[in-house]
Amino acid sequence: MGLFSSVSSYIGVDIGTSSIKLVELENFKNQARLKTYGYADVKTNVLSTNIEKNNDQVAKYINFIMNKANVQTKQVIAALPTFSVFNFIINLPPMPKKDLDAAIKWEAKKFIPVPIDEMILDWKILNKKKIKIPKNKSAETQNIIKEATAEESKNNKDEIKSDNPTDKNQDLIQNLEDRPSNEENKFDDKQAKTSGVKDPSKVLGQNKDDGKNYRILLTAAPKNLVARYIDIFKRAKLNLLSLETEAFALARALMGNDTSTVMIVDIGATTADICVIEDSVPILNRGIDTGGNHITKTIMNSMNVNKDRAEQFKRDFGLSSISNKNVPDVIQRSLNSIINEIKYVFELYRRQGNAQIDKIIITGGSAFLPSLTSYLSELLKLPVVIGDPWDRIIYPLDLKPVLQEIGPRMAVSIGLASRDI
Repeated sequence: MGLFSSVSSYIGVDIGTSSIKLVELENFKNQARLKTYGYADVKTNVLSTNIEKNNDQVAKYINFIMNKANVQTKQVIAALPTFSVFNFIINLPPMPKKDLDAAIKWEAKKFIPVPIDEMILDWKILNKKKIKIPKNKSAETQNIIKEATAEESKNNKDEIKSDNPTDKNQDLIQNLEDRPSNEENKFDDKQAKTSGVKDPSKVLGQNKDDGKNYRILLTAAPKNLVARYIDIFKRAKLNLLSLETEAFALARALMGNDTSTVMIVDIGATTADICVIEDSVPILNRGIDTGGNHITKTIMNSMNVNKDRAEQFKRDFGLSSISNKNVPDVIQRSLNSIINEIKYVFELYRRQGNAQIDKIIITGGSAFLPSLTSYLSELLKLPVVIGDPWDRIIYPLDLKPVLQEIGPRMAVSIGLASRDI
């Protein structure tokens, strides 16, 4: 049974690589209130080549979790995995909105290493209020518009979603309901794990805000992957209202109205995703194939123990060396790839010429690894905290111990469900 009587509510569904999490929130006096939640540890294989069979299986998992949790609504908001999305900033001279669509698409082709017609583009002007559109176009603007318009005329069927100042600019669903669900997915997820750019440092170095140009956050997602998510929720007989990126959901759940510059590190079972949030907007995303399962396997191999024993060591000792120094040493080594990636993101962000990152928020299933926050704080010389996605949610106090324990792994689904509340 749900926790509260039904009003207008939304389900946030987070389809991870090894689990599905969902949260149902309702609008209660302009605040998000918990109705129910559920999760299951299942392999989803969202990039499987057997599309029809896999989509049907994921839909059944979602329906099973919803039935167990007694979800009362069919209104769903979901997220694409971070590793599947290209996210970066471009600079363009001020120009009328009618010219901006083509210019953005033309500029995007420089940075996205797959054909642009295989992608859905979504964009947001970050400094719109600071820039005045000149009456006479500069030579640079005229050149960009000319080249972009010429490119546009070659293929006017390409899709692009224009900036809408009233929109939250995270919706990646765009007229894909009629696309075949069994198309071959040509998207290479390994490319996305390098920020969608062959050399991210070169792109970031070009995007310093000089106060004269539009600073535009550009997000691109593979059409085939978006179509697969649409198909999954159709099979589940749910109404998919919106499809956004995990980074926006995490920022909403863990930061609220906080406009400071924060790095969010989401350590899941099989991946670790790192994003930098600036003024509530994710401007830099990266992901690597390392997560809690990698830590467990490293303990198993180094200490010659089975999986259950390794999981127990991980939960009991973590990075604390009070009882058993061998376990923390093994875990430290297994965390090296994540730490190196964090340092690399720091360097990429520094090359933008921006202010310093104020703090790091840890989330995901491995967030409660003992002494992780203190270890990272000492190593990186920054405040490191475990994010609390329930902080802005109304819920029964007797559920607090349970909700706090599962909070980090539910952060994406909480951020999704609260989007329109």
